[in-house]
Amino acid sequence: MALPMLPGNSVNRNLGKEKFHKSQHFDYCNGVSMLVGAEKPGIGGEALPGQSARRNCSLLPRGEDSAAPSWVAFDKQVLCFDAYFQESVAQSREETYRVRKCKIYFYLEDDTIQVVEPELKNSGLPQGTLIHRHRIPLPAPNDDQFYNLHHFNIDQEIVLYSRTFVITACDAFTCNFLRKVGVRVRPPAATPTDPYSKLRQEVSEPVMKPLRPYERLDTLKQFLDHDRNVLRFYCFWDDTQSMFGDPRELLLHYFLADDTIEIREVIYPNSGRDAVPKFLKRGKLPKHSPIPKRQPGEITNHTVLNVFGPMGQGGRYILDSLKVMQEEFYKDCDLTIGGVVNVWGRRVIVCDCDDFTKEYYRSKYGIEDFTPVQFKAPSPTKVARQVPPYTGFGSEEDSLCSCQGLLPKPPQKDFRKLMEKDRQGLESNVLRFMGKMQSDSPVNKERTFIISFYLSDDTITMFEPTQRNSGVIGGKFLERSRVKKPGQELFKSEMSEYYKAQDLYVGATLIINNQPFQLVECDEYALNYMEQHSEEFPMANIGTILSKLKSIPDEKHKEIKQFLALKGLWSPSLIRFNRTGHLSTKEVQVICKAFRLPLAGDLLRALLQKFENESGRIDYHAFLSGINWRENPSPPLLPDDALKVS
Repeated sequence: MALPMLPGNSVNRNLGKEKFHKSQHFDYCNGVSMLVGAEKPGIGGEALPGQSARRNCSLLPRGEDSAAPSWVAFDKQVLCFDAYFQESVAQSREETYRVRKCKIYFYLEDDTIQVVEPELKNSGLPQGTLIHRHRIPLPAPNDDQFYNLHHFNIDQEIVLYSRTFVITACDAFTCNFLRKVGVRVRPPAATPTDPYSKLRQEVSEPVMKPLRPYERLDTLKQFLDHDRNVLRFYCFWDDTQSMFGDPRELLLHYFLADDTIEIREVIYPNSGRDAVPKFLKRGKLPKHSPIPKRQPGEITNHTVLNVFGPMGQGGRYILDSLKVMQEEFYKDCDLTIGGVVNVWGRRVIVCDCDDFTKEYYRSKYGIEDFTPVQFKAPSPTKVARQVPPYTGFGSEEDSLCSCQGLLPKPPQKDFRKLMEKDRQGLESNVLRFMGKMQSDSPVNKERTFIISFYLSDDTITMFEPTQRNSGVIGGKFLERSRVKKPGQELFKSEMSEYYKAQDLYVGATLIINNQPFQLVECDEYALNYMEQHSEEFPMANIGTILSKLKSIPDEKHKEIKQFLALKGLWSPSLIRFNRTGHLSTKEVQVICKAFRLPLAGDLLRALLQKFENESGRIDYHAFLSGINWRENPSPPLLPDDALKVS
């Protein structure tokens, strides 16, 4: 039943089409203009009645059809066939034809073909790529078409540019692929024998098979495996029996690349011997030496014992297979700790070896005992150098350097300490203390000094601030320099002791220019630095302080509590805090005021309310973490923002 003619329905089949061009009916084939209209489709590329579209490439494998293009579906997939072709040979008595084997590669992505002939040694033929990769047309009269997948099979002939190739076999991938696309693969076929190649093989076989056992001398593998690998032994040669002889220390180097030995002598300064380059030049060392000199060619790698028949073709000779006439040389297996090496008549004892040599003998020969042989006399006790006492001219370091050599050198500074402890941005690495002069004079008692200690070079400077109506002119009191500790002799051989950073702490007494100064206070940077480096400053180590407090007798505890209570640093709640970690709001306010927290009273109370719990107590750890501006920075306050406290 036909559909009714409703709005939207039309019998016009051209609706929705975009192509209405007519195909070209004239083209060039092999350089000849011809009519190809029978193969061209109709208007818009549609096939005409009774016309089938010709495929220019192979079909996709059955059951694996996809919309992907062939250059994607068959990327890097190549079929490989073994083939041969016969080539006639004219004007030759040895052969009338020649069988040449080759490989045929079929690229599935674009149906291109490549033919390659493997190169044979001394063939005399231009071999290699016979046909470069491209699409090959079928022989005439179908030369307008190209070879595709279905033209290849085993035991089948194909004609490529008038040359007939016979396919004999294929690889496993090609066989599986052809079976998947429905091609019945035939069994492998035999390749005929090439008469000329067979003739050459029959002629060359007797020549290549010698009548005597062949002894191969291959030193290249040993060189490639052990190049730059050298065994080092520490040796000793006792030459005391000869006139003016003495013990000699030697270094024996065994080169694994060619089994050669080199010996060098250890020459110490002021030994009276010339520093010769080598004790023994590198070469093979014979075991039985000295030996009589022999004529050139008398000892070779191949020694001929006897000759039968005429020289040349037909003659025979016997080689020294038992190495009767050859000389024995030292190998790596002959060098052991405690063994004796004959170095051209000199008895050299192997005493020790380095770590690489030990590992080599451990892995190759399984040796584990490498106990060295003691050949050196114990070194005499080094006499301490007597340093003359300090003369008083210059510094003690300069005076000591003048005694260490004929050409005095300036004293070496601790450059590493200078680079690590020098000023770096906001890190000044300077500890500042406030000190007071200890004196019976009422005027000097009130004088205060700022004492700065520089960690980079352990120097100290002192500055006295100006005080009104004190009668003392302030200013620089001590130039930057190192300060000696009191009670030391001036003219002595030992170096003087100077004040270090560990000697400065609150409560310490420094004697500078025979005047005592007591350190009564320090800045915040000095306190933080000493607490961060508590392993260097025992006075700031909390572990040391607690151990001292535990060692105090019980009768002294009451006095300490009274003193801390007067200073506002002690209350019974501190004991509870150590157990629970909570304090009351009033106690926290007292502590903040004692540490001079820069906040007004109302702001401090508003801040503490944020950390109060239901019982009105404050978690001390949470409070300290909240006011730590380094770990919890606050956003910047803009000029237009109003400060609000909630």
